[in-house]
Amino acid sequence: MEQTGISPIGIAGAGRLGQALGRLLQDRGQPVVAIAGRDPRRTRAAAAFIYKDVLPVSFADLPSHAARVLICVPDDAVEEVAHILATAPKAIDMALHTCGSRGPEALAELESRGAFCASLHPLQTVATPAQGVADLPGSSFGITPGGTGEGAALDWAVEIVRLLKGQALTIAAENRPLYHAAAVMASNYIVAMIDAAVVLMGLAGVEREAALQALGPLVRASVENSLRAGPVQALTGPIERADERTVAAHLLALDALDSAPETVRQLYRQAGLHTIEVARRKAPLVDRGNIELLLRQGTSS
Repeated sequence: MEQTGISPIGIAGAGRLGQALGRLLQDRGQPVVAIAGRDPRRTRAAAAFIYKDVLPVSFADLPSHAARVLICVPDDAVEEVAHILATAPKAIDMALHTCGSRGPEALAELESRGAFCASLHPLQTVATPAQGVADLPGSSFGITPGGTGEGAALDWAVEIVRLLKGQALTIAAENRPLYHAAAVMASNYIVAMIDAAVVLMGLAGVEREAALQALGPLVRASVENSLRAGPVQALTGPIERADERTVAAHLLALDALDSAPETVRQLYRQAGLHTIEVARRKAPLVDRGNIELLLRQGTSS
């Protein structure tokens, strides 16, 4: 695949991930020549972030500059962008999209025009382009080859993972939604859990900044312990030790406060129910039946 190493690369999507991947590839000697977006001002800023010589262009013009395209747009925009690229006067050789929930079928129109296609999803959160540049190297990437992607597009996807010193996870197309749901729970839902904890700290009289500072060491230790030893061995707390009285006190306090958001109440209960499942794997002979009954009272399930 000598062509993979020399043909120009275009980035479709001027958001955080497109900028970060473009910068990382450019820094590793890859020929990123152009980036496309809907907003010209934002696209110019994205091009400047990647490298001073990168051209800001429209989606329709991108194939005129690049034979290979990384499509870094939201999941619900992939097919629209693929259509624009597929109907451009100049055809592209191959395309990868970076969405987690969609497989290469989202690029079917490009594939029907002869492009090699696959999906390459970074299993990493990217809050800013600079943070993405720092954290994407060493991450895992979910790869799904397209119908014609067993060759060129798959090779390119694997090459990008290698350049970023990451790990490739091969995900069957039909399993992409489950894979992406796991990613959402490990990232977005943890953020929501921390926000819920900050809400409860606020109701207990602790200001937001102080709450974040106080919860930080606890969150970091819990995550590190879970990743190092596994969730079962890392689990501690009232449900793990079958402390029914403490769980009952939590629920009573939550239900007594009109100012406690209902979503936080339900989150405590639903997360607690899954915590019981984890605790049962750790100590299956410990009776947590009464705690389960307490948690199920008032749930919408």
